[in-house]
Amino acid sequence: MARGDGAGALAAIGQLELSDVAQLAGEGLLVSLAQGVPNAPDQAQRCITTLRERGWEGDDHLAAQLAAATGETPPLELRSVPVDLDELSWILEGDGSSGDGRVDLLTGEVWPEAAIDYAEETGQGLPDPDDADRWLFVSCEGSREGYRDMEYFIAGLGNSDRADLLSVAIEGTGAFRRFRDVLDRWPDEKERFFAFSGERQRGRARSFLALAGVAAIPASAARSKRP
Repeated sequence: MARGDGAGALAAIGQLELSDVAQLAGEGLLVSLAQGVPNAPDQAQRCITTLRERGWEGDDHLAAQLAAATGETPPLELRSVPVDLDELSWILEGDGSSGDGRVDLLTGEVWPEAAIDYAEETGQGLPDPDDADRWLFVSCEGSREGYRDMEYFIAGLGNSDRADLLSVAIEGTGAFRRFRDVLDRWPDEKERFFAFSGERQRGRARSFLALAGVAAIPASAARSKRP
């Protein structure tokens, strides 16, 4: 996706278990579809089905985007903006120390509070800072959803001993640090958890944008659509 290689993204997606990476795969398919890569509509339909069946937050929004991109449904009445969902998640689900932020609806750039403060201190400031059509305010919602991700991950573990140790780790203050310390014992589970939590974070960020009237698209997909 970063290279804008729609054909490469499609080839990789064909080898994946989509239920584990449907949000990320769906983004790759938006790139493939924007570039008219052969067989992309078939894989997109597979991803749409997976997203609808899985039903995590944000999955229905991405399924709708893919359906519109394939021509299955009319274009969405949402503003397509190339927002980096990882950067947006960092603000939405931060620990509070990073503060709130904004999304530039013209460029898709995500501005944490610290970056806004620095721009003001250096005399640059934000362009048209009071323009509500350009800026989407992002409030830090804290780590509640991240904690739930740990709970859901533990509930899905097939190894009861590991699940018991992780359940104890997330009790009380310092739950996130202890959870990761215990998870470090099993590199395979650690990799699975970060993929799992990353998927859920992307979905929540996508849902946040959709409720504000914005459809998040990969930057490379946006470039592909330009004349």
